[in-house]
Amino acid sequence: MNERVGSLLQEIEAFGKANDARAADRSQKMLNITPETGEFLSILVRHQPAKRVLEIGTSNGYSTLWLADAVSSTDGTIETVEMNPEKARLARINFERAGLSRFIHLVEADAAEVLAAAADSIYDFVFLDSERTEYLSWWPHILRVLRPGGLVVCDNAISHKHELEEFTAAVRRTPSSSMCLVPVGKGQLLILKHGEPA
Repeated sequence: MNERVGSLLQEIEAFGKANDARAADRSQKMLNITPETGEFLSILVRHQPAKRVLEIGTSNGYSTLWLADAVSSTDGTIETVEMNPEKARLARINFERAGLSRFIHLVEADAAEVLAAAADSIYDFVFLDSERTEYLSWWPHILRVLRPGGLVVCDNAISHKHELEEFTAAVRRTPSSSMCLVPVGKGQLLILKHGEPA
């Protein structure tokens, strides 16, 4: 990671913490991932290596920049989905400042609609950091759009374990996937779709 991106990530992290401390409404909070989670995601993307990444829950682009920096080394791209116009605006500014816009496609839309419209097996890597109670209804489409051998990572798997119980139970019942919990940041649920990439 170059100094420009690293410095900006530190700035966005500090902004997110200060903003969330004073914001009374949850919709106004940035709710960014931890730096350790960013490093973890970056290593996973680079190791795979993932060329097509989907992120659901852009916020102000903090996690997106970790992923975009990683795909810049795999000659890949990231599609990130955000419904909040103000957060999307902040994210676009941060993408430009980081010099990583060419690797990022920001979609202002409902995640369920994006998933339903996506082609089969199009993504190598999916990062979920959005409305956790929606993951269960999204799961059939997530599994469909993920290529064999692809990974799904869900943030907050320890901090908000109770909100993910039905989702994790559904994943556990899916014969074509395996999962494990990794105690990084607020807890990362890793889901592997079985099979080899075409």
